[in-house]
Amino acid sequence: MEERVTFQSGSLKIAGVLHVPANHRPGERRAALLVLHGFGSNKASTSCIQPAQLLAQWGYVVLRFDFRGCGESEGTRARVICLEQVEDTKAAVSFLATRAEVDPRRIAVAGSSFGAAVAVYAGGVDPRIAAVISNGGWGDGETKFRRQHASPEAWSKFARMLDEGRRARAEGRQIMVPRYDIVPIPPQLRGNLAPNSIMEFPFDVVDSMYNFRANDVVGKIAPRPLLLLHSSNDSVTPTEQSVGLFQHARQPVDLHLFAETDHFMFSEDNPRVITVIRGWLDKYLPALA
Repeated sequence: MEERVTFQSGSLKIAGVLHVPANHRPGERRAALLVLHGFGSNKASTSCIQPAQLLAQWGYVVLRFDFRGCGESEGTRARVICLEQVEDTKAAVSFLATRAEVDPRRIAVAGSSFGAAVAVYAGGVDPRIAAVISNGGWGDGETKFRRQHASPEAWSKFARMLDEGRRARAEGRQIMVPRYDIVPIPPQLRGNLAPNSIMEFPFDVVDSMYNFRANDVVGKIAPRPLLLLHSSNDSVTPTEQSVGLFQHARQPVDLHLFAETDHFMFSEDNPRVITVIRGWLDKYLPALA
């Protein structure tokens, strides 16, 4: 059971799809999850659709939506500023809390990659969020970029782009930066990008990512539970980013590294990943209280 919905985030209309379990009964309030998409992606990505459908099968109400500037949502296209995405996530929580199918005290957030970093940050600053699941996320933008552009030549190129972008902004201009100059993705994984993914971004997006530090707020999620998932050999987001989040978090927090997966873990239908998530949700956030 899927319903196309919209809600407001500030002055912008955000587009989403609400999944309601087939066995939901009138008057029944279920636990709910937001599923957040990755960098410049949208709600039609397999990393959103597959977990949303699976969670609904398990009995949860699920909302997947397009961040502002992405997909079908309003906002300047390609302007995907980290803290603005946090505001969209908080607005989505407010929207879910109004739904008759949802228990407003039991709304969790799950995200992949960029969406995972936003999920962690939102959980740290919004006490209404009951639990957080982060898949392939990151806690420190600067150290993430330094590992993603690890060779001296790659870092020199990235640093020159930072200098050029900041200089242009001081002059009242905005340069555009290709997606793979920001976040390199190996060619063999690029087929995981959602249709209509954004391929070029204004420099302000790069700067917002560089300065974004979920590590600073992840400790505030406790005593609410946090689940960190990451490939042990991630081709896109360095694995130590989730290790860093774990080190900055407080209990209850679980970290799982998976050897047989890569960055787009939520698209892989991996049985070990599914087992971990199901067991964690059964413990901390069952669909029916």
